[in-house]
Amino acid sequence: MDRGWGFLIGLLGAVWLLSSGHGEQQPPETAAQRCFCQVSGYLDDCTCDVETIDRFNNYRLFPRLQKLLESDYFRYYKVNLKRPCPFWNDISQCGRRDCAVKPCQSDEVPDGIKSASYKYSEEANNLIEECEQAERLGAVDESLSEETQKAVLQWTKHDDSSDNFCEADDIQSPDAEYVDLLLNPERYTGYKGPDAWKIWNVIYEENCFKPQTIKRPLNPLASGQGKSEENTFYSWLEGLCVEKRAFYRLISGLHASINVHLSARYLLQETWLEKKWGHNITEFQQRFDGILTQGEGPRRLKNLYFLYLIELRALSKVLPFFERPDFQLFTGNKIQDEENKMLSFPLHFDENSFFAGDKKEAHKLKEDFRLHFRNISRIMDCVGCFKCRLWGKLQTQGLGTALKILFSEKLIANMPESGPSYEFHLTRQEIVSLFNAFGRISTSVKELENFRNLLQSIH
Repeated sequence: MDRGWGFLIGLLGAVWLLSSGHGEQQPPETAAQRCFCQVSGYLDDCTCDVETIDRFNNYRLFPRLQKLLESDYFRYYKVNLKRPCPFWNDISQCGRRDCAVKPCQSDEVPDGIKSASYKYSEEANNLIEECEQAERLGAVDESLSEETQKAVLQWTKHDDSSDNFCEADDIQSPDAEYVDLLLNPERYTGYKGPDAWKIWNVIYEENCFKPQTIKRPLNPLASGQGKSEENTFYSWLEGLCVEKRAFYRLISGLHASINVHLSARYLLQETWLEKKWGHNITEFQQRFDGILTQGEGPRRLKNLYFLYLIELRALSKVLPFFERPDFQLFTGNKIQDEENKMLSFPLHFDENSFFAGDKKEAHKLKEDFRLHFRNISRIMDCVGCFKCRLWGKLQTQGLGTALKILFSEKLIANMPESGPSYEFHLTRQEIVSLFNAFGRISTSVKELENFRNLLQSIH
């Protein structure tokens, strides 16, 4: 096993069911307590506590994960930001400079990344191409009309996407371009108002599993909700089955994580010489303070930790896929390729509890779950800020890839020890989005520590 892979596998594989602990209690009536006093102890539906995650992420995982994401394989992401919104036409494009995305020039992307259509070693790629050529020669009827051949291609695409939780971009489209994620960081762009609200309202109201008896908006940033009503609101959530409850918490956690990023990389000052980005404590409090949000803020943060465990669990599950001897995170740079390897973590969330009831009912519920999330991935094409759209698409694809992994346990277990896996595979787009999405969640957990310290320092 090469040095880079062993380095990261050893980091996470050595962490086994860490003992639970509790952070120091903060003095009462402080801003820090109002945001964080309820964000402690064990998480619902999980067997891990917040304090353990903080210690593990902030001091062991975060620094090394960030280094991994700076490598060529993970920094270049191919995306189509020109896809039309499939749900409505009245999209107001953000005209601010900070909303713009600068795509890569052709010579800026490593040749190994541009030419790599598969995720295996060069020897395995050659074998795949030979097999596929033989299949084409033996199976394709050249007498098929062009229309029929297109239909067959569409059927193949449908089959390939039947287990996916996201609707991915067609990276072969002329509109798809490589973006250097390090040069287009996620941060506050000024994109807000009715257009931004519409995105989240549609996600919550039309794609979460909302009982018809609930009249209150599911969007947790909806204003005018009193604390007494908040308790009633969450009583129905606790009454949902674990699948529907988890779906809502995943969306809420993603929403919270994005808001943490925007608060941590906020435009604090702008002059004709430079821009100063940094932590906006007021913005953070408006989104997560227990009093200012009528009790919502701490719940959002706990859902962020829930999302962290879900994505970390997926990385643990997919470890055999990356451990096979012929697998490479191929960039063409041999030194970098040898330094990139994967992550593992103990069982903190049991996805086997999902869809475990009656087979017919469970199959329908899983399909509803998948289709709801695919719909959310399509909504990202309706975001008017291109930088927000870029990071929204990447993070939803990353979470969708994590869900695909969690519900492909048998396929992963049956993979061959070497060579291509036809039953379960991940594209380079899925791998890049999976790691970068988890990198965003990891960053959020780290930033919570920073905000906690900042809030303590002002009192």
